[in-house]
Amino acid sequence: MFGVVPKVVWERVAPADEFNRVELSMRILLVKDDRAGRAILVDTGGGDKWSPTEIERFAFETREDKLGAGIAAAGLREEDITDILITHLHFDHNGGLTRWADQEREVALPRFPDAKVWLHRRHWQHTKAPIEKDRASFLKRDFGPVFEAGLLSIIEGDPPECPFEGMKLHLAHGHTTAMTLPWFADDERELLYASDLFPTFCHLPPAWLMAYDNEPLKTLREKKEILEACYKRDLMLASGHDPHTACARVVYDGQRPVIKETISL
Repeated sequence: MFGVVPKVVWERVAPADEFNRVELSMRILLVKDDRAGRAILVDTGGGDKWSPTEIERFAFETREDKLGAGIAAAGLREEDITDILITHLHFDHNGGLTRWADQEREVALPRFPDAKVWLHRRHWQHTKAPIEKDRASFLKRDFGPVFEAGLLSIIEGDPPECPFEGMKLHLAHGHTTAMTLPWFADDERELLYASDLFPTFCHLPPAWLMAYDNEPLKTLREKKEILEACYKRDLMLASGHDPHTACARVVYDGQRPVIKETISL
């Protein structure tokens, strides 16, 4: 998770267990647009299709369906979800697109069969022919049934054309090709769902890069651009993996980016 940053440094902010695992969330964003009658999921989390071996390896917590509980807490049913915006198809972000349909755990079906699933064309092309470095992060059981069911809607362009009012889409290419980040703005606030560009708020320093990034120097540049927007435009960041903080305002303490204020979404 911290690339070339020495463990003696990163463990101060992200304590590890005896297997060098750190605590992480697999957080999604639920957006309600009452005027348009839309309920939009940004990513779907890791899902529940894990084998006992995978659960043990990653220490997944699977006792509770937190995705379903979160939708219900917002006063919605799963069938109310109209759209799913995919930032990227790594298993920890969109394993929740499908569920096992049989006890033998051989057939997976879309969890949200009535929802449009939005994915950038360049990332979809990368998913079909991934590079060796991130090939293991794409599991066809997670997304194959969605595409076979005809639920996929393609996003084009850079900057991309956005199908949702009040939102624009920002592409980042360092972590994986065409990771698509939703950027919300009104007259008072701006918020970026940072996905794996800033996987946790421990990763605010530009040089704190994940070993998972396909092109870390691109990630470095992309992080600096977003931090500049945080400084100049009071852009808020929502985190996909931080176990403690969902959203925050970021400022500079000298040359170092730090959390100014945590935000409850």
